[in-house]
Amino acid sequence: MMRRQVKIFGARLDWLPKDGSERLSVYTFTVGTRKAYFFISNENAASNFSSDKGSKLREDPLDSFEVDDSESREDSASSLSLPQSESRDFEDMETEKSAEEISQSPVTTTMMYYNEEMSDIAEDPPSRELSKLYTEEKDKSLQKFDAWTEADQVDFLENLLQRMCHYQHGQINEFLTPMLQRDFVTLLPKKGLDHIAETILSFLDAKSLCAAELVCKEWNRVISDAMLWKKLIERKVRTDSLWKGLAERRGWIRHLFKPRPGLSHPDNSFYRILYPRIIQDIQSIESNWLKGEPNLQLINCRSENSKGVYCLQYDETKIVSGLRDNTIKIWDRQSLQCTKVLTGHTGSVLCLQYDEKVIISGSSDSTVRVWDVKTGEMVNTLIHHCEAVLHLRFSNGMMVTCSKDRSIAVWDMVSPTDINLHRVLVGHRAAVNVVDFDEKYIVSASGDRTIKVWNTSSCEFVRTLNGHKRGIACLQYRDRLVVSGSSDNTIRLWDIECGACLKVLEGHEELVRCIRFDNKRIVSGAYDGKIKVWDLQAALDPRAPASSLCLRTLVRHTGRVFRLQFDEFQIVSSSHDDTILIWDFLNFEQPEIVTNPNP
Repeated sequence: MMRRQVKIFGARLDWLPKDGSERLSVYTFTVGTRKAYFFISNENAASNFSSDKGSKLREDPLDSFEVDDSESREDSASSLSLPQSESRDFEDMETEKSAEEISQSPVTTTMMYYNEEMSDIAEDPPSRELSKLYTEEKDKSLQKFDAWTEADQVDFLENLLQRMCHYQHGQINEFLTPMLQRDFVTLLPKKGLDHIAETILSFLDAKSLCAAELVCKEWNRVISDAMLWKKLIERKVRTDSLWKGLAERRGWIRHLFKPRPGLSHPDNSFYRILYPRIIQDIQSIESNWLKGEPNLQLINCRSENSKGVYCLQYDETKIVSGLRDNTIKIWDRQSLQCTKVLTGHTGSVLCLQYDEKVIISGSSDSTVRVWDVKTGEMVNTLIHHCEAVLHLRFSNGMMVTCSKDRSIAVWDMVSPTDINLHRVLVGHRAAVNVVDFDEKYIVSASGDRTIKVWNTSSCEFVRTLNGHKRGIACLQYRDRLVVSGSSDNTIRLWDIECGACLKVLEGHEELVRCIRFDNKRIVSGAYDGKIKVWDLQAALDPRAPASSLCLRTLVRHTGRVFRLQFDEFQIVSSSHDDTILIWDFLNFEQPEIVTNPNP
């Protein structure tokens, strides 16, 4: 017989039968890569172990036997036994016995093997044969159970479960699992609670909604009756500016939300087909941005004397531009024809902004003028700065202007005809080229190479951002981020709260004259005649390689780029070459993806 040395470590678990007979000690050991459990007891205890379902294990640490596996594993399956005198406590002891000595012991040992991946002892449950005693007393026991309160019943079952074996718990779990499952989408409508099932499913994304449709006919019916594809699209339009803009431009917004009087919306299948087409359209837009393949539209301003378009702003119906020839021209977006010319400035129009009521412009004639946006009539003239007004911003009853005279003026706007100077901010040592603000900070940039931050409510100075090597020509501020462009040909990203420069973008060959950013992109224009599109998220990632930052360079202007504005679908830019270019990434020449359904 092949001999094998076995090391025994003392920790164990003891099986304690109800009848108080000798305990059953439980040990584990490893053989190579496998583990085994064996139980040590006299035959009476072993019999009790196999028949007594109410037994429990004492919670002591369970260590392991370590078997010298230098011999063949074939012997490892042989039964082992220990002398009864050594079946008592092995805690804090270590002994060595040969397999031959162990095999001569009169005590029966039960051994079971399992792979290391198993988490418990594999044991075949006995057959479920009901005893005569149980069948006779079952009904009486159930009647007593039914008479108890719910709390009593739960407490009783908890006590029963504690007395059961592990394999019994598994059988009960198999029985309970299907009972705990509920098809709420099918059951709620039967209870008259369709709206609850619809509300729950309305939170699914498109992929999950597709999967839910395939569950069964009832789920598909609930999704269809609740118009959940329509609701999904409406939620996207409410929360995502890209979806909203696409809905307006493609025309399918008329099929969303509340229908117009006398009209009705199509059924759910229309929106089920529409959704993937919208996704395809969005992917096409993103691809056009990356490839730099927009449809290009050109407006030639045809200035008679001084040529150049210094500033602009646009919406869906018009483009408002400020020209070097002292005029403000308004262009129709569809026909690209000039619809109004506003005259009154005696110098170049260097900056402007408009809303639904007024156009406000600043000029090299040192004045700020206010115009009625509908009639084009000049309604107010503000005289404060002593040199050219280089930039202005207004919002929520407040306006900030800056000038070549190195000052910043803060104005209170009560009405178009009632605008009063509130505060003058002084601190820059050269012309203040650009300002931006929100409810927290006013941000200004100057030819003195610095960006200064001011408190909006108190107008007190906060901090200076230093880093550019030459004068700063443009910036935009939103949330914590400031993006600036300079005559050192670079773009810098700043954290306004701590004043740190986050990234320097290099690529333009001349002064960076205009810059804008949104959640995805930075778009810049420079005196080199180029417009560059940058990946904002990559620019904010310190690990991103420099080669990944600039997505595309657009070259069509033949002169310096003075101003640009952009959204998800287009860039509108103006230049010293006296043109306005519309870079359309939506591609209006494509046929509409939405056909007109039955009204």
